[in-house]
Amino acid sequence: MQTDTFLSTELAAYKAGFASRVAPERLAMMEGATTKLKNTGIELSAKKVGDRAPNATLPDAKGKLINLENLWKSGPLVAIFYRGAWCPYCNLELRAWQKHTAELRKLGATLVAISPQTPDNSMSTAEKNELAFSVLSDSAMEAARGFGIEFTLPPELVELYGSVENNLPELNGNGQWVLPIPATFVIDQSGIIQFAHVDADYRSRAEPAEVISLVRLLVSSALPD
Repeated sequence: MQTDTFLSTELAAYKAGFASRVAPERLAMMEGATTKLKNTGIELSAKKVGDRAPNATLPDAKGKLINLENLWKSGPLVAIFYRGAWCPYCNLELRAWQKHTAELRKLGATLVAISPQTPDNSMSTAEKNELAFSVLSDSAMEAARGFGIEFTLPPELVELYGSVENNLPELNGNGQWVLPIPATFVIDQSGIIQFAHVDADYRSRAEPAEVISLVRLLVSSALPD
């Protein structure tokens, strides 16, 4: 019987393949930048379980404004922050979540993916990955800043991304070299964060099955006795 591959397995396979084909000095630079970001303490200062989630109103890929508070008031909200369509780890994550959209819908939960990309670039992401959930644009970094996961890229990454035509100031439409660290939050109907996966290592993502198990518990605990 065929079973779904864990997201962590797919991410690890891509990581190993990338390490085998990239120049050692480039890999060392990227690893060093990740370590420096971890050392800033951004993971510890980000919103965590028990905190009240910040609200934000963001445009979806078609330009429609979506209010996060309105979403979580109707049922558990799973909010995924990703870097952009240029990030292969992000695309693996989005496609993994696409497999679980029907299950979340049955639970009465809402799934949204948030990146700094402009709505047009978010539309491209949704089409590329055949996504059936909303992809929101946080170009002003309102949501990322509210959740405490915004950071400015160091000069060495600015140079690297620019050299491979990942012009983030243009892709994100804000003129800045800023990104969110990848994160996943589950917010209950009272606006309290019940799950938080925040990791400065962009290659680490929450496992959808683990998140869905928590959502199922939230839904069952809300049912009357």
